[in-house]
Amino acid sequence: MELGYFTMPSHPPECGLKEGHDWDLQTLRWLDELGYQEAWIGEHHTAPWEPHPSPDLLVAQALLQTKNIRIGPGGFLLPYHHPAELANRVAMLDHLSNGRLNFGVAASGLPSDWAMFNVDGMSGQNRDMTREALEIILKMWSEPGPWTHKGKYWTVSKPDTMFDFLKPHIKPQQAPHPPIGVAGLSKNSDTLKLAGERGFIPMSLNLNPAYVGSHWDSVEAGAAKTGRKPSRRDWRLVREVFVADTDEEAWRLSTGDMMGRMMGEYFLPLLGHFGFKDYLKHAPDVPDSDVTVEYCARRNWIVGSPATVTEKIEKIYREVGGFGVLCVFGFDYKHKPEAWRHSLDLLKNEVMPRLKHLGAEFEKAA
Repeated sequence: MELGYFTMPSHPPECGLKEGHDWDLQTLRWLDELGYQEAWIGEHHTAPWEPHPSPDLLVAQALLQTKNIRIGPGGFLLPYHHPAELANRVAMLDHLSNGRLNFGVAASGLPSDWAMFNVDGMSGQNRDMTREALEIILKMWSEPGPWTHKGKYWTVSKPDTMFDFLKPHIKPQQAPHPPIGVAGLSKNSDTLKLAGERGFIPMSLNLNPAYVGSHWDSVEAGAAKTGRKPSRRDWRLVREVFVADTDEEAWRLSTGDMMGRMMGEYFLPLLGHFGFKDYLKHAPDVPDSDVTVEYCARRNWIVGSPATVTEKIEKIYREVGGFGVLCVFGFDYKHKPEAWRHSLDLLKNEVMPRLKHLGAEFEKAA
């Protein structure tokens, strides 16, 4: 099993945009030093608790300040970008990364973002646009021109050479393109079916493990459409993780600090508005009012001493049937930076060596 990082990025509303950006850069430097495999950066436009509208700016700066970690948007919200422009932008970013770029894509789930860009998310227009945009981007990278794609939302041409020397010429460094990741939330997730169908990296967001188990069914259903055999080694699980020297300290620093504040002030109320609290419950008959920060911390989060965290990760791994990469959900601890770095360090150097046996079944299957 490998370790990664998934950040929205999350910052409290009073945090300055540059101040938050600088914290994210610091965290990415630590992840690189500690040997984490990858980091994914979100894009949002109307959420003060998720304030970064342009993950590629953070990615570009982080690539200059790190050496080994793979970094990418997690993901670009495809309905809000012209596919031809984004194809060129991502290809350029791949060259700047020297092949360390991951390309995460998403359909956008915030109604306030839909409103800003005049996208009808209630009818599923955002998902249709995402599929069409991705199709165009992949075509831009793989099919020589000239051609014109006339879609429902975009008409894009790859013109032939003009005036002897003007022509489309920008392609990613990684062939045929950077690894593509898609994140899923809901049961029977359309995006996770797409991951299975196209061989993309499936990422399950931070929900109750009992619920997340159904996500792999979506990946397999999509893969069956195209005759693929998906590997659980590619499956990423995003989880809230805080490791400290003792269980008590980990509980205080997570539930009693920024993790608890963000969940209480933003994430739980947001899921409540969408009717998504069911995704956090260990059983369907749990009333919504019981789904508190403390409930999530006890049932869904991975917090505790290295021994406790080891036990919790192994339990989740068994419950969902195995996965390849655990992605730590990012929080803003710039007020206690040493505690967040210590947590990342303990996870990598104390917990992961105790979990080396997980994933051995993938080796046998291969």
